[in-house]
Amino acid sequence: MILRKDCFTLPEGVIYLDGNSLGPLPRRVANRVAQTVEREWGRQLIRGWNDAGWMAAPETVGNRVGRLIGAAPGSVTMGDTLSIKVFQAVAAGLALRPGRRLILSDRGNFPTDLYMAEGLARLTERHELHLVDPEDLPDAITDDVAVVLMTHVDYRTGRMHRMDSVTRAAQAAGAVMVWDLAHSAGAVPVEISQSGAEFAVGCTYKYLNGGPGAPAFIYVRPDLADGIEPALAGWLGHDAPFAFELGYRPAAGVGRMRVGTPPVLQMAALDAALDVWDDVAMEDVRRASITLSETFITAVEARCPGLALASPRDPAARGSQVSFAHPNGFAVMQALISRGVIGDFRAPDLMRFGFTPLYVSPEDVVAAAEILADILATGAWDRPEHHRRGAVT
Repeated sequence: MILRKDCFTLPEGVIYLDGNSLGPLPRRVANRVAQTVEREWGRQLIRGWNDAGWMAAPETVGNRVGRLIGAAPGSVTMGDTLSIKVFQAVAAGLALRPGRRLILSDRGNFPTDLYMAEGLARLTERHELHLVDPEDLPDAITDDVAVVLMTHVDYRTGRMHRMDSVTRAAQAAGAVMVWDLAHSAGAVPVEISQSGAEFAVGCTYKYLNGGPGAPAFIYVRPDLADGIEPALAGWLGHDAPFAFELGYRPAAGVGRMRVGTPPVLQMAALDAALDVWDDVAMEDVRRASITLSETFITAVEARCPGLALASPRDPAARGSQVSFAHPNGFAVMQALISRGVIGDFRAPDLMRFGFTPLYVSPEDVVAAAEILADILATGAWDRPEHHRRGAVT
């Protein structure tokens, strides 16, 4: 196992199985952010852009993230939100296939990806978002498809698509491939360069533990990067941002996918959070993750006969999360949280559990299954406080 609980700040007695939604606080982050605020911003003032490396952070941090997704150095940049990066990637893909009409995705994709694609289609007035069931997607890639937009690991069930075969199918039909790695980066081995995909995007506040609002990333295949015309032409994607030219000239390579001023404090937090990954191999993470998820499934099914596994049974077909269905899943999850087992809920009935070997042990997942069994057996979930829904559920 690669357990490193001492690298994280976790409340006493909590079993945290929601790192697939928001990772916990790495211990190095608070000091690093304080240093950025007090020493860099506080003492260097505007000189921090050069002297503290703020301006270069999207590329330097991008290379650290790139290592974890199998990207070549210089092919990943950081900044903005995942929604913005989805928009950028899909827009660039459409521009690469001007004679084609469809953006293809699946009905299980994360809603923001679909909203961005749908909004872009309305904006161009030439394109249409076409949705199919996940298993039908490869056969739906026709010669009218410009861009295939897929999330590698399904956010509800953990189902993992076959990156290489889907990418090959898209490119064989002449379409551009865009992968959303939100539930993959830091969770499963990814070889984005090897896949040949044109674009990939993702967030860093889940398995990479960058904190709430941590910057997103975008990957552009290196042989394409100098030919991309960004739809969002921000000043820091300009070839000479401080020349303040009225016309836009895109920067070289993936740097042209920068938009506005980078979030320096969030970038510093993410940079510190990534330290824990420096000597970690994703293959080791994957093996440990499968051990945790298989242990949890076995323990839950032995103790909780009323639950239905909603994730793929085959561990090779899912990411680093497991979902169980229950008609009162929301209330059951709230009861679990009140007992110190933190997972989350996804409508209509899914209880979702993330497995992050850096701070979750096999003993943790067995203990979580035992608490879940007790809640179901005693009906402890059926209390008024467990049915109240807040802004985040």
